[in-house]
Amino acid sequence: MRRNTLLIDADDTLWENNVFFEKLIEDFITLVEPCGFTRAYIRHILNETERKNIRQYGYGVRSFGRSLEETYMKLAEHQAKRETLAEIHDRVVDLERTPPKILDGVPDTLAYLTERHRLILFTKGEPAEQSAKVQRSGLQGFFEAIEIVHEKDMVTYTGLVSKHKIVKSQGWMIGNSPRSDINPALKVGLNAVYIPHQHTWHMEHEPVMAGSGKLVILPGFRELRSHF
Repeated sequence: MRRNTLLIDADDTLWENNVFFEKLIEDFITLVEPCGFTRAYIRHILNETERKNIRQYGYGVRSFGRSLEETYMKLAEHQAKRETLAEIHDRVVDLERTPPKILDGVPDTLAYLTERHRLILFTKGEPAEQSAKVQRSGLQGFFEAIEIVHEKDMVTYTGLVSKHKIVKSQGWMIGNSPRSDINPALKVGLNAVYIPHQHTWHMEHEPVMAGSGKLVILPGFRELRSHF
Protein backbone atom coordinates (compact mmCIF):
# COMPACT_ATOMS: atom_id res chain seq x y z
CA MET A 1 0.00 0.00 0.00
CA ARG A 2 1.29 3.45 -0.93
CA ARG A 3 2.21 5.59 2.07
CA ASN A 4 0.50 8.98 1.87
CA THR A 5 1.05 12.17 3.86
CA LEU A 6 -2.22 13.17 5.54
CA LEU A 7 -2.50 16.80 6.67
CA ILE A 8 -5.33 16.85 9.19
CA ASP A 9 -7.20 19.91 10.43
CA ALA A 10 -8.08 20.21 14.12
CA ASP A 11 -11.06 22.48 14.97
CA ASP A 12 -14.37 20.90 13.86
CA THR A 13 -12.47 18.04 12.22
CA LEU A 14 -10.94 16.29 15.25
CA TRP A 15 -12.99 18.03 17.94
CA GLU A 16 -15.99 20.31 18.32
CA ASN A 17 -15.10 23.98 18.28
CA ASN A 18 -17.47 26.45 16.67
CA VAL A 19 -20.55 25.14 18.48
CA PHE A 20 -19.12 26.59 21.72
CA PHE A 21 -18.52 29.96 20.08
CA GLU A 22 -22.06 29.98 18.68
CA LYS A 23 -23.52 29.24 22.11
CA LEU A 24 -21.63 32.18 23.61
CA ILE A 25 -22.71 34.43 20.73
CA GLU A 26 -26.36 33.57 21.34
CA ASP A 27 -25.96 34.37 25.05
CA PHE A 28 -24.14 37.59 24.17
CA ILE A 29 -26.92 38.71 21.84
CA THR A 30 -29.48 38.06 24.58
CA LEU A 31 -27.36 40.21 26.89
CA VAL A 32 -27.22 43.09 24.40
CA GLU A 33 -30.83 42.93 23.16
CA PRO A 34 -32.16 45.27 25.91
CA CYS A 35 -30.14 48.06 24.26
CA GLY A 36 -32.90 48.13 21.62
CA PHE A 37 -31.37 46.35 18.64
CA THR A 38 -32.61 43.26 16.80
CA ARG A 39 -30.72 39.99 17.19
CA ALA A 40 -29.87 40.07 13.47
CA TYR A 41 -28.37 43.56 13.72
CA ILE A 42 -26.31 42.67 16.80
CA ARG A 43 -24.93 39.63 14.97
CA HIS A 44 -24.16 41.76 11.91
CA ILE A 45 -22.15 44.26 13.98
CA LEU A 46 -20.32 41.43 15.75
CA ASN A 47 -19.45 39.80 12.41
CA GLU A 48 -18.07 43.05 11.05
CA THR A 49 -16.06 43.62 14.23
CA GLU A 50 -14.65 40.08 14.05
CA ARG A 51 -13.52 40.58 10.45
CA LYS A 52 -11.69 43.76 11.45
CA ASN A 53 -10.03 42.21 14.50
CA ILE A 54 -8.98 39.04 12.69
CA ARG A 55 -6.94 41.16 10.28
CA GLN A 56 -5.20 42.85 13.21
CA TYR A 57 -5.13 40.22 15.96
CA GLY A 58 -5.63 36.92 14.16
CA TYR A 59 -7.89 34.05 15.15
CA GLY A 60 -8.60 32.62 18.58
CA VAL A 61 -10.63 33.07 21.72
CA ARG A 62 -8.91 36.29 22.81
CA SER A 63 -9.48 38.03 19.49
CA PHE A 64 -13.09 36.84 19.66
CA GLY A 65 -13.44 38.18 23.20
CA ARG A 66 -12.12 41.56 22.07
CA SER A 67 -14.78 41.58 19.34
CA LEU A 68 -17.54 40.83 21.85
CA GLU A 69 -16.42 43.65 24.15
CA GLU A 70 -16.05 46.15 21.30
CA THR A 71 -19.47 45.24 19.93
CA TYR A 72 -21.06 45.66 23.33
CA MET A 73 -19.45 49.07 23.88
CA LYS A 74 -20.47 50.26 20.41
CA LEU A 75 -24.11 49.23 20.83
CA ALA A 76 -24.61 49.98 24.51
CA GLU A 77 -22.83 53.36 24.43
CA HIS A 78 -23.86 55.30 27.57
CA GLN A 79 -25.85 52.27 28.82
CA ALA A 80 -22.70 50.14 29.04
CA LYS A 81 -22.16 48.54 32.44
CA ARG A 82 -18.87 47.48 33.96
CA GLU A 83 -20.44 44.31 35.36
CA THR A 84 -21.66 43.30 31.89
CA LEU A 85 -18.15 43.69 30.49
CA ALA A 86 -16.86 41.58 33.38
CA GLU A 87 -19.45 38.89 32.60
CA ILE A 88 -18.40 38.85 28.95
CA HIS A 89 -14.75 38.55 29.99
CA ASP A 90 -15.52 35.65 32.36
CA ARG A 91 -17.45 33.80 29.68
CA VAL A 92 -14.57 34.18 27.25
CA VAL A 93 -12.13 32.81 29.85
CA ASP A 94 -14.45 29.83 30.38
CA LEU A 95 -14.53 29.26 26.62
CA GLU A 96 -10.73 29.25 26.41
CA ARG A 97 -10.61 26.62 29.16
CA THR A 98 -13.27 24.38 27.63
CA PRO A 99 -11.75 20.92 27.11
CA PRO A 100 -11.86 19.59 23.54
CA LYS A 101 -14.88 17.39 22.80
CA ILE A 102 -13.41 14.78 20.48
CA LEU A 103 -15.64 13.90 17.53
CA ASP A 104 -17.01 10.43 17.03
CA GLY A 105 -14.53 7.84 15.80
CA VAL A 106 -11.51 10.15 15.79
CA PRO A 107 -9.09 8.32 18.17
CA ASP A 108 -9.70 4.89 16.63
CA THR A 109 -9.40 6.26 13.11
CA LEU A 110 -6.17 8.13 13.90
CA ALA A 111 -4.75 4.95 15.42
CA TYR A 112 -5.60 3.10 12.20
CA LEU A 113 -4.18 5.80 9.92
CA THR A 114 -0.91 6.43 11.78
CA GLU A 115 0.12 2.79 11.27
CA ARG A 116 -0.22 3.18 7.51
CA HIS A 117 0.53 6.80 6.63
CA ARG A 118 2.42 9.90 7.74
CA LEU A 119 0.13 12.19 9.75
CA ILE A 120 0.69 15.92 10.24
CA LEU A 121 -1.69 18.06 12.29
CA PHE A 122 -2.19 21.31 10.37
CA THR A 123 -4.28 23.96 12.09
CA LYS A 124 -4.54 27.73 12.23
CA GLY A 125 -5.02 30.08 15.12
CA GLU A 126 -3.17 31.65 18.03
CA PRO A 127 -0.18 29.33 18.60
CA ALA A 128 -0.33 29.06 22.41
CA GLU A 129 -4.09 28.56 22.38
CA GLN A 130 -4.02 25.90 19.66
CA SER A 131 -1.06 24.13 21.31
CA ALA A 132 -3.02 23.97 24.56
CA LYS A 133 -6.00 22.45 22.75
CA VAL A 134 -3.79 19.83 21.15
CA GLN A 135 -2.25 18.94 24.52
CA ARG A 136 -5.65 18.68 26.21
CA SER A 137 -7.00 16.54 23.39
CA GLY A 138 -4.48 13.78 24.02
CA LEU A 139 -4.20 13.18 20.25
CA GLN A 140 -0.71 14.59 19.66
CA GLY A 141 0.93 11.15 19.79
CA PHE A 142 -0.70 10.14 16.51
CA PHE A 143 1.13 12.86 14.55
CA GLU A 144 4.66 13.05 13.20
CA ALA A 145 4.49 16.85 13.33
CA ILE A 146 2.17 19.61 14.50
CA GLU A 147 1.99 22.78 12.41
CA ILE A 148 0.13 25.85 13.71
CA VAL A 149 -0.11 28.82 11.35
CA HIS A 150 -1.84 32.20 11.45
CA GLU A 151 -3.61 31.59 8.13
CA LYS A 152 -4.11 28.54 5.90
CA ASP A 153 -3.65 29.84 2.38
CA MET A 154 -1.69 28.87 -0.73
CA VAL A 155 1.51 30.39 0.68
CA THR A 156 1.41 28.33 3.88
CA TYR A 157 0.47 25.16 1.98
CA THR A 158 3.37 25.65 -0.41
CA GLY A 159 5.71 26.18 2.53
CA LEU A 160 4.41 23.07 4.28
CA VAL A 161 4.89 20.93 1.17
CA SER A 162 8.48 22.14 0.92
CA LYS A 163 9.28 21.83 4.63
CA HIS A 164 8.03 18.24 4.92
CA LYS A 165 9.07 17.17 1.40
CA ILE A 166 5.54 16.11 0.52
CA VAL A 167 4.97 14.48 -2.86
CA LYS A 168 1.84 16.31 -3.94
CA SER A 169 0.21 13.31 -5.62
CA GLN A 170 0.56 11.47 -2.29
CA GLY A 171 -0.46 14.40 -0.09
CA TRP A 172 -4.00 14.88 1.25
CA MET A 173 -5.54 17.72 3.26
CA ILE A 174 -8.40 16.54 5.46
CA GLY A 175 -10.79 19.06 6.97
CA ASN A 176 -14.18 20.72 7.25
CA SER A 177 -13.47 24.19 5.85
CA PRO A 178 -13.70 24.87 2.11
CA ARG A 179 -11.91 28.20 2.59
CA SER A 180 -8.97 27.00 4.69
CA ASP A 181 -8.69 23.25 4.16
CA ILE A 182 -10.03 22.24 0.79
CA ASN A 183 -9.68 25.01 -1.80
CA PRO A 184 -6.11 26.18 -1.08
CA ALA A 185 -4.89 22.58 -0.87
CA LEU A 186 -6.41 21.75 -4.25
CA LYS A 187 -5.02 24.96 -5.75
CA VAL A 188 -1.43 24.03 -4.85
CA GLY A 189 -1.84 20.54 -6.30
CA LEU A 190 -2.58 18.48 -3.19
CA ASN A 191 -5.53 16.13 -2.87
CA ALA A 192 -8.26 16.85 -0.33
CA VAL A 193 -10.88 15.11 1.76
CA TYR A 194 -13.81 17.35 2.65
CA ILE A 195 -15.71 16.30 5.79
CA PRO A 196 -18.55 18.83 6.19
CA HIS A 197 -19.52 19.87 9.71
CA GLN A 198 -22.92 21.39 10.41
CA HIS A 199 -21.42 24.02 12.71
CA THR A 200 -18.54 25.16 10.49
CA TRP A 201 -17.85 28.86 11.15
CA HIS A 202 -19.64 31.06 8.62
CA MET A 203 -16.38 32.81 7.69
CA GLU A 204 -15.01 29.48 6.48
CA HIS A 205 -17.86 28.95 4.02
CA GLU A 206 -17.27 29.21 0.28
CA PRO A 207 -17.98 26.98 -2.72
CA VAL A 208 -15.64 24.03 -3.10
CA MET A 209 -13.51 24.74 -6.17
CA ALA A 210 -11.81 22.34 -8.55
CA GLY A 211 -8.05 22.00 -8.51
CA SER A 212 -5.41 19.76 -10.00
CA GLY A 213 -5.68 17.30 -7.10
CA LYS A 214 -8.36 14.73 -6.29
CA LEU A 215 -11.34 15.63 -4.09
CA VAL A 216 -13.16 13.16 -1.86
CA ILE A 217 -16.23 14.09 0.20
CA LEU A 218 -17.01 11.98 3.28
CA PRO A 219 -19.85 12.17 5.83
CA GLY A 220 -17.61 11.57 8.85
CA PHE A 221 -14.03 11.15 10.06
CA ARG A 222 -14.46 7.42 10.59
CA GLU A 223 -15.00 6.92 6.85
CA LEU A 224 -11.33 7.72 6.22
CA ARG A 225 -10.59 4.06 6.93
CA SER A 226 -12.33 3.11 3.71
CA HIS A 227 -10.05 5.36 1.63
CA PHE A 228 -6.66 5.05 3.31
